[in-house]
Parts: sequence; C-alpha cells; structure tokens
Amino acid sequence: MRNLSDNWISEGWVDFEYKKYLLLAYLKEVEKEFKSVKLYPPLAELIKHHQKLEELNKNRHQLKAAFPREIDTVNFKKAAISYKNKTEEDEVMRQLGEIIAYALPQIKKQIEEGKSIYDFIEDQLEIEPVGLSAIYQKEGYALVSNGCSKDILVYRYKVDLFQNSMDKYRGIVLKFIAAFRKSITTTCHRIKLDLIKNFTDLPNPSTWRINSKHDVPLQESLLPISKRLLLRNIVIK
Repeated sequence: MRNLSDNWISEGWVDFEYKKYLLLAYLKEVEKEFKSVKLYPPLAELIKHHQKLEELNKNRHQLKAAFPREIDTVNFKKAAISYKNKTEEDEVMRQLGEIIAYALPQIKKQIEEGKSIYDFIEDQLEIEPVGLSAIYQKEGYALVSNGCSKDILVYRYKVDLFQNSMDKYRGIVLKFIAAFRKSITTTCHRIKLDLIKNFTDLPNPSTWRINSKHDVPLQESLLPISKRLLLRNIVIK
C-alpha cells in the first residue's frame, strides 16, 4: 500500500492542487484496504495524520496571532477597536491553510469509515475465559479462532507498561505458539492442559478464548482488535 509521509504537507512543493493529489491518492489506497476489511496499519496512520494536522493548524493560528498588529478602526459608539496585522500571511502559509482546511475533513471521513468497520468486527467477537479465572493475569494465553477456519491459533500474551512523552499506558504483546485443529477431543480446555504441561513457568495460566464469527484478515484486523478486547477484559492487580 502507498504510504503518506509524516511530513507530507510541508515536504517538497507546497501547492494546494499537488498536495490534494497526494492526499486523494493515499486515501484511495486506504479505501481499498478498508474494503478488504484490513484496518491496520491504515487506521492508526490516519489518526496520526489527523492529529498532526490539527496541531499544525493550531500552531499556525498561534503564529498568526503573534504577528504585530496596528489599529485599523475605532468605533466610539460601541467603544470597540479593531486591529489588523502588520504582517500578512505569506503565500506558503496561505497554501498551508488551504491544504489543512481541505485535508482535515477528508481524513476524518476515512477515519469514521475505519471505526465503523472496527466496531462491526469487535461486536461480533466472542471472548470468554477458559476454565477458572487466574489470579495472575499479566501473562497468559489467547486461543483465537477465525470464522470458518478449523484452526485454533494459540498466542502467549504479556501486558507491558509503555511510556511516551505525555503519559504511561498499557499495551499487550502477542507471541504465536502453535496451531491446533478443532476436533471433538481438541477443545480449548484440552489445549490449556497441554500448555500447562509444556510451559511450566505458568502453572495456572490466564487463558482466554477469542472467536470471530466471520472470517476476518488475521494480521490486519483480527489480532489488533483482539489485543484491545483482551486488554479490556483481563484484570491486572
């Protein structure tokens, strides 16, 4: 898929028509991914682009407000004074303003489309603990089944604490362990017993079954959404 540079709006030729072409070409690629129910990484990238544009727009207005001003007119009847900037926005700033004003709603519309697909996938997912809930849930296993597939995919999960420049937040990492074929004897409870036998460092593991009623692209949609769903259900003490 064609990506859009983080600094696409300011890189190269700052021209409204040119930037519009770049943006629409990128959004067309995103639309293709969404039609294939592939949400990631496009949805995360869209959100990032939208946030950067909003920040840039805010800073642009702050810069304009900081320009020196002089009195334009005085209305004695209303006791009001209007000002005008001594320094007018140059052509580049004007073009940036037009590009931002056009791009923000276009990207927002695509984000909403992605979120509607996300919500549909999440709503049809089933999640439940396998056996008794473990006291320690920071690590464990996720048994993932996808639509008509006969496979049960086993992932080991671990909850980690990440930190950026603003705050701390929890994230979850999945590591693929094995795939089991569904059968009368190969149940989620049977798989959990096998995991306990083969991985003794987790004698009573937190184990979750996650089932998608529909076939969903695994890497691009099912796993990212399953991670967030799992993170909301596990209890970290």
